[in-house]
Amino acid sequence: MSRITPLVLATALFMENMDSTVIATSLAAIAADIGTDPISLKLALTAYLVALAIFIPISSWMADRFGARNVFRVAMLVFMIGSVACAFSDSLAAFVGARFVQGMGGAMMGPVARLVLVRATPRHQLVNAMAWLTIPALIGPIVGPPFGGFLTTYFSWHWIFFINVPIGIMGMLLVGLVLPNEQRNAPRRIDGKGFVLAGSAFALFAFGCSVVSLPALPPIYGAVAAAIGIGLGVVYARHALRTEYPLLDLRLLAFPNFRVAVVAGTFFRLGQGATPFLFPLMLQLNFGMTPFESGMVTFSGAIGALLAKFVANWIFARYGFKYPLVVSTAISTLGILAMGFYQPDTWMPLILAILVFVGFWQSTFWTGSNAFVFADIEDKDAGQANVISQVWGQLMFAMGVALGGGVLELAHKLRGGGELVLSDFHIAFYVVAAVCGVSTLMFMRLPKNAGHQLLGGPHLH
Repeated sequence: MSRITPLVLATALFMENMDSTVIATSLAAIAADIGTDPISLKLALTAYLVALAIFIPISSWMADRFGARNVFRVAMLVFMIGSVACAFSDSLAAFVGARFVQGMGGAMMGPVARLVLVRATPRHQLVNAMAWLTIPALIGPIVGPPFGGFLTTYFSWHWIFFINVPIGIMGMLLVGLVLPNEQRNAPRRIDGKGFVLAGSAFALFAFGCSVVSLPALPPIYGAVAAAIGIGLGVVYARHALRTEYPLLDLRLLAFPNFRVAVVAGTFFRLGQGATPFLFPLMLQLNFGMTPFESGMVTFSGAIGALLAKFVANWIFARYGFKYPLVVSTAISTLGILAMGFYQPDTWMPLILAILVFVGFWQSTFWTGSNAFVFADIEDKDAGQANVISQVWGQLMFAMGVALGGGVLELAHKLRGGGELVLSDFHIAFYVVAAVCGVSTLMFMRLPKNAGHQLLGGPHLH
């Protein structure tokens, strides 16, 4: 297929990925300016991810109802509006609300891009197409931390949100020029009851887990919200199994490869969701770095990720899915564990080398797992599989932020309070690494030829 389509679609992923890495680098500065503590800002990260989890389920229906090109452009516009609102925020509540608006736009951009690609690409070319989709998106994390850190250190954190405006305008113009106004599937009736139940369950569960350790609210608020969220999730599951066209068709979990991709990916995302929150904070609060200096450190992982995109297709074609997924999750887990041993006097070239190496394998995992989700899914169910994997993935990223922040706050309280010290961060990294490592154990149980149909034949090397 033409490479221009995935490259244009990747404009949205570029904007999203740069935005998330910029914010992670600037959390300490934003918190100081709007009068809150850095741990409380995990609410802003969570709000964005919860918005994704709520609105991604209707992205496929929206694309069929209004056309993927139209939805894509409106989503970019909403994302830009949310970015400008973030720049003008002067309180935690305003910032959290603005991030939620950004998430509403992001909920349509990424999934619709993947859906267009999945529908337009033969299955045996899917790994390669996914790689081309994510190459420009990976430039965002490379540019984001140093550029955002530079603006925050030498100008103001507000400017990091304005950079989305020219990128978004360019993306809207390119989509209008290049993306075909494709044939739409007839949209099936939207599951309104399921949307309310699932959206409420995701929002309450994520909110509850995030606020349970916040000093501003009694823990019981978070516990009750999370419990209600779980209850609504159970109600939704019963509804989905009795409905012909549910919002999220949980019956797809009967497919073994899809089930492993979702469940094992859960533990991996918990670990990967926590580290962008924890690592820049540790570098700034305990290593004495400016946002610009910490951004120059963290962006090295994105260099490894970019390099991986040029060989990931060959790795999976040569070795199949099982062994690369096992190796990539294991190395990523060890990378998180290593963060629990860093000291201010640790040799910086060693830290950078580890970040590049781990970034390479993290990127390899994302390329493979994004395709492996469709290993035993028929074309008619591709939209649902895409939505379920995206929704659950974003929710688990949000839970990763809550997990990392919660363990950090717990270690801080057990030590007696005061300033956050290095040992608080180290404990958080140990716990997060243990959770992430579960994904390796699960992928080890895959059969050797799992997903071979995506690669054009059996791969048993």
